[in-house]
Amino acid sequence: MTAVASDFRMFPTGRPGLLAVAASSDHAFPRHTHDEYGIGLFISGGQMSASGRGQITASAGDIITVNPGEVHDGVPTRGESRSWLMLYLDPALLADINSDLEGTQDADFEFERPAFSDPRAALSFTSAFAAASGERDNKGLALDQALAALFVPLSSVKPFAKKAQTGRDLLRARTMIDDDPARNLSLQDLATEAGLSRFQTLRAFQALTGLTPHAYLMQRRMSLARRRISQGMSLADVAAEAGYADQSHMTREFRRRYGLTPAAYRQAVTACNSIQDA
Repeated sequence: MTAVASDFRMFPTGRPGLLAVAASSDHAFPRHTHDEYGIGLFISGGQMSASGRGQITASAGDIITVNPGEVHDGVPTRGESRSWLMLYLDPALLADINSDLEGTQDADFEFERPAFSDPRAALSFTSAFAAASGERDNKGLALDQALAALFVPLSSVKPFAKKAQTGRDLLRARTMIDDDPARNLSLQDLATEAGLSRFQTLRAFQALTGLTPHAYLMQRRMSLARRRISQGMSLADVAAEAGYADQSHMTREFRRRYGLTPAAYRQAVTACNSIQDA
């Protein structure tokens, strides 16, 4: 098996709800989701990805986006390493930015285009990433201006679209997983909550989330594990709270999904926080 070469660097942004990441990896990421909105820029190499908005290919200079909960993967072109920069924004932060731009409090939106080429957007993203990850006087103002410059042209071409309404009963079934990812739920448990048969629940859940109930459960466990690791909890305790059989099981899943071990992720988060607090 070919060794996976991965390098992920996190930068303190000084802004709650905003994370800046520089990545270089030849890892093939399996289907997964993020809790945040993501917008990024490919620096070198290329990637093929199946997103909730269709199959895409991104290469150097392309802007990429991801919505919270959107199922996507990422396979490097020709198996070669690629490099990219990402800004991850909590939904509340992006809603706040969008409300300023659009003059509305409506926070229910999505990025429409998963990948596109736009030199001006790429330049704006580079400036926003530099403002988010760098150190400068009056960084808050510089970052506000850079984020506005990034999202104003995007909003002018309507990158946001309303999310479709879904059945409340099925949403309650999904909430059962969200509220307690460590719980060993059965398909019948979810079907009972949704008021559907097991087969209907399976199809409807996959249509809603892009994942089977089991795959969604495993993703939520991994999201919980990442939060707890970021909060400084021991890896053994994280594994137990998130519902993994043991720490080794969590480590295998973490590396498969993110291309680095929980220990490496914790080290990156700790280094980022140390710089932030300095």
